[in-house]
Amino acid sequence: MMRSLTFTATTALTAALASAAFADADLRAYANDVFDPIPLTTPDLPNNIISRQRVDLGAMLFFDPRMSRSGLFSCQSCHNVGLGGVDGLETSIGHGWQQGPRNSPTVYNAVFNIAQFWDGRAQDLAEQAMGPVQAGVEMNNTPDRLIETLKSMEDYITAFEEAFPGEAEPVTFQNFALAIEAFEATLTTPNSRFDQFLNGADTLNEQEIRGLNAFIDEGCAACHAGVNMGGQDYYPFGLVERPGAAVMPEGDRGRFQVTETASDDYVFRAAPLRNIELTAPYFHSGVVWSLEEAVAVMGTSQLGADLSEDQVADIAAFLRTLTGEIPEVIHPVLPSSSATTPRPEPM
Repeated sequence: MMRSLTFTATTALTAALASAAFADADLRAYANDVFDPIPLTTPDLPNNIISRQRVDLGAMLFFDPRMSRSGLFSCQSCHNVGLGGVDGLETSIGHGWQQGPRNSPTVYNAVFNIAQFWDGRAQDLAEQAMGPVQAGVEMNNTPDRLIETLKSMEDYITAFEEAFPGEAEPVTFQNFALAIEAFEATLTTPNSRFDQFLNGADTLNEQEIRGLNAFIDEGCAACHAGVNMGGQDYYPFGLVERPGAAVMPEGDRGRFQVTETASDDYVFRAAPLRNIELTAPYFHSGVVWSLEEAVAVMGTSQLGADLSEDQVADIAAFLRTLTGEIPEVIHPVLPSSSATTPRPEPM
């Protein structure tokens, strides 16, 4: 939903909740101990400054396909802000029409994650921004070629000078990443119906309340808590029962590929659940398209719980209340290429 929309509970619904699901007055209090609403303001970044100039520059860089060697792929290609911050593909397509190894995580609310990527190999959004640019399967570029591209356009030089005032050399690969991080930090989705519930409003219906209860009682909240309903720690996938190879390909060993520690074998960062109804397909393999099927898989593999159809439906209904107000992002006007701008290279 867009940020202009609001939710108003009817008198009948409020009465029903008061007599049924709200009979346990501790539910909302407990939920507030486990979860946090998304703040209405842009969060601070520990190693960055969120200025208007830096955010605007970051938006240009996010949307500019010339940051890739082929001139075809931008950050927006895999993190489409009009599609829930993802590309809607099982795994993303990059340079040479290669298919990447994992499903693209959403850029929305990524600022709240403990680290970036499914395996947490980037400590923040700035470090994450550097990865796809250099990955052969994604944008297949180099820092030197990217800086050459940026310096070939006077409008980019000016934008970097304004975004990083006082620096002797503002057009750097590090500043490229910091600008994108500043822009992405603004991509938050507050005021979901669940956030309104946490703040005291009666915005959930009876099924959604049952789903919240089941989400907590069955143990989902053990991994999917906090402001982003996940994204804050790492867990083995298939903790109780390993899912089939289609859902969890044997060749992708998760965080082990980063740490080379045996205890990290097939360990992944818990997926954030905010706006989950918008970000199908699910899991790092991207092979599950139904939210209900994803809930059932998690129940079996992570909790050892054979959830009933009604429980699955209730939990999925609750998860759909996590859809927040999607910010309206206007595609920026990008600087014009010059005679010295590196030309796109064929794939």
